[in-house]
Amino acid sequence: MNIIWTRSLVSLALLAALSAIVGAIFGVRIALVFAVVMLVVQGFFSTFHTQRLWRLLDAPVYGEVPSALGVWGEIYYRLHKLAKRWHAQVRQVEQQHSRFIQAIQASPNGVAMLDDHDQIEWCNAIAETHFGLDAKRDLRQHITHLVRQPEFVRYLNSHHYEEMLVMRGMGANRQHTLSVQVFPYGENRKLILTQDITELERTDSMRRDFVANVSHELKTPLTVLSGFLETMRELPLDEADRARYLEMMDQQASRMQNIVRDLLTLANLEGDMRPPGDGLLDMRAVMRHLEDDANSLSGGRHRIIFRADESLTVAGAETEIVSALANLVTNAIRYTPDGGTIDVAWHRVQDRAVFSVRDSGLGIPAEHIPRLTERFYRVDRSRSRDTGGTGLGLAIVKHVLQRHHAELDVKSEEGRGSTFIVRFPASRTAARKSIAA
Repeated sequence: MNIIWTRSLVSLALLAALSAIVGAIFGVRIALVFAVVMLVVQGFFSTFHTQRLWRLLDAPVYGEVPSALGVWGEIYYRLHKLAKRWHAQVRQVEQQHSRFIQAIQASPNGVAMLDDHDQIEWCNAIAETHFGLDAKRDLRQHITHLVRQPEFVRYLNSHHYEEMLVMRGMGANRQHTLSVQVFPYGENRKLILTQDITELERTDSMRRDFVANVSHELKTPLTVLSGFLETMRELPLDEADRARYLEMMDQQASRMQNIVRDLLTLANLEGDMRPPGDGLLDMRAVMRHLEDDANSLSGGRHRIIFRADESLTVAGAETEIVSALANLVTNAIRYTPDGGTIDVAWHRVQDRAVFSVRDSGLGIPAEHIPRLTERFYRVDRSRSRDTGGTGLGLAIVKHVLQRHHAELDVKSEEGRGSTFIVRFPASRTAARKSIAA
């Protein structure tokens, strides 16, 4: 600013000096005319640059500095420099704001901002989905006019936000559960955070069911054992009754051992982060082992057919794969009435190895199929208990196949039997011309 004043004073001094020179040469009258003309020219010059300056202030140009002589050149230069600095700061703030919005949009949680009248100022896409909102259409709308669940309205109006609100029946299909919490900020504004806890609630429900089922499955044999022990201790028994009771106690003890064994197997499968082995299985020996076990369990009560492509094998952890396949064969025998047929096949479909077990049993109602691999899930609890199963076999199958990137497909029709199909990925499928027995 001092430079501008200095230049202005220098310009005035120069004009006075020129007027004095003109006066000395041409007289005072000419000097006065010269001074007036120069002042008028300077006035036009100043008016032109003043209007130019206003235009620049209305629409700043961030390219080249406007050219001008004298003090106006300095003014343009300094304003241009200041405008560029402000423009850079604004761009930086805009970029930070854009990154902030992108980060919130990428969040798995819903975010909604309300003003001091509980009107929607902004919300991200997740909040739109959770509450059924439209960020553009519903801007400046009172949120309780759009989210009308009574529990949400009471929570928002209570001004007690220490605990989160759980809202069920949300989302487009009304099947999601949300946790909602309000955080006041600024001048009576509110930040609403939402999280979809449907899967968490389902997992927690499965955990509770699992604990209850384990307790129930162990309670039954323990009750039987306890009853027989009390009977043997208090009543005089002959050798035949004693032997019969001991046999029943042994059966119940074996049942508990099987449950504990399968639970430990599941725990090991879930806790083992190592990739499964990549050694090739001797599938001819595996199929022979499965066939022997199937015939032993059936005791001639079923027609059992085994068909195998002996040149086909897979890579993986042998004990895990054998356990999974054996569970499928065992289940088919247990749930097929006497005289039924079990067809077990090991073959290639395109570039994948496929193991299938088809039975002529009672079949499975369609609504039960998606839940078959849950722990202790039973289509018919009484029938399952009669067969001696632990209710953990298909859960083990699921985890083994997941570790080997294989798929389990279940096809069943009530009254017409079931087919369980395991498809191993091409990356684990191999062909061998001969496999040692």
